[in-house]
Amino acid sequence: MHVVIMGCGRVGSTLARSLEDRNHTVSIIDSEPDAFRRLGPGFNGDKIAGVGFDQEVLEKAGIRRADAFAAVSSGDNSNIIAARVARETFGIQQVVARIYDPGRAEVYQRLGITTVATVKWTADQVLRRLLPAGAEPDFRDPSGTIRVDHVPVPQVWVGHRTIHFQEQTGSRIAWIDRLGEGMLPKRETVIQEGDLIHLVVREENAEHAMKVIKRGPQED
Repeated sequence: MHVVIMGCGRVGSTLARSLEDRNHTVSIIDSEPDAFRRLGPGFNGDKIAGVGFDQEVLEKAGIRRADAFAAVSSGDNSNIIAARVARETFGIQQVVARIYDPGRAEVYQRLGITTVATVKWTADQVLRRLLPAGAEPDFRDPSGTIRVDHVPVPQVWVGHRTIHFQEQTGSRIAWIDRLGEGMLPKRETVIQEGDLIHLVVREENAEHAMKVIKRGPQED
């Protein structure tokens, strides 16, 4: 892949080096030439000084042959504009924008631009480590409709098939951690003691699902 990155701060420079380590080619744009020092002497990609949403600057960065574009500067407005130019003017499908305002991030996510809302992501990570399992989801999609939770299986569910678990809770099991390994359940998979279930559920049904999990299965 060829990837164009706007912003050579800590995120952009780390991303650029990581992509090169995986044998991808990289062009990185920043309005401050001194920022390129973060890349270190081993960086082999192109370094372009300029504004990342300027079409001529993007052309110099090889945007027409790019497979992906990342806007990770420190400014929300700049990242939004650059992401839209890359997507709408140059037709890049893989576009990611770093946006600090989670409300704006959700809007642009719905427009097809993948967003990373830094503050919200960090806060969510801390919450998940402070609260009991199931109190805060591992993941919530930007629209707030779907969530992913990890749930230690209560003893009352041991010996029951995962298909019955899904039907009664109104959830879908994404995978199960069993004996230190991840596994994808099949219709005939039976829940075992010690299983950690990662389930996908609609936000509006989450409370009901957790009650059913705690209560245990009901016979047909």
